[in-house]
Amino acid sequence: MIRGPDSLLTTAVGRPRLERYTVKRGVRRMLTASCHCGAVRVEVPRKPRSLTNCNCSICRRYGTLWAYYKSSEVRVTAAPGATSEYSWGDKSLRFVRCSTCGCITHWEPMQSREDSKMGVNARNFEPGSLESVRVRLLDGASTWKYLD
Repeated sequence: MIRGPDSLLTTAVGRPRLERYTVKRGVRRMLTASCHCGAVRVEVPRKPRSLTNCNCSICRRYGTLWAYYKSSEVRVTAAPGATSEYSWGDKSLRFVRCSTCGCITHWEPMQSREDSKMGVNARNFEPGSLESVRVRLLDGASTWKYLD
C-alpha cells in the first residue's frame, strides 16, 4: 500500500481506497460502499437499521437495496466527472451512478435541506457487513406502503 493524497491509500494497481478513521466520540469505523471499479465510494457511520427493497419502476430495474441516512452523515468520494445522474418524474430525486462501471451508488434530493435524507445502495457494501440487517419490501409500484 502506498499513501496517496488526501488520506487515501493507493493499492499497487493504483486504485484509491479510503483509510478508516475515527468519528465523534471514541473510535468508530465507517462503513464503506464502492462501485465495481472503485471510482466512487460512499461512507456511512453505521449499519442501517433496515434495508428497503422497493418495487417501483426504477428501483426494480436498478436492483437496488436502499439504506437511508441523513445527508449530513454520508460522505461520497469521487473525482470530478466520475459520476452521472438521472432524474425522472417530479424531479425531486437524482440517482447517481459511476460513469465508468455504471453502478448506482446512491440517490439524493434535488433540493438539499438541513434535514435531507438520502438513499445509499447497500448492494455496494461488502455482503458480510449487512448480513444481519432486516430487508423490508416497499410497494413503490402501487401503494407506497411497506408490505411487512
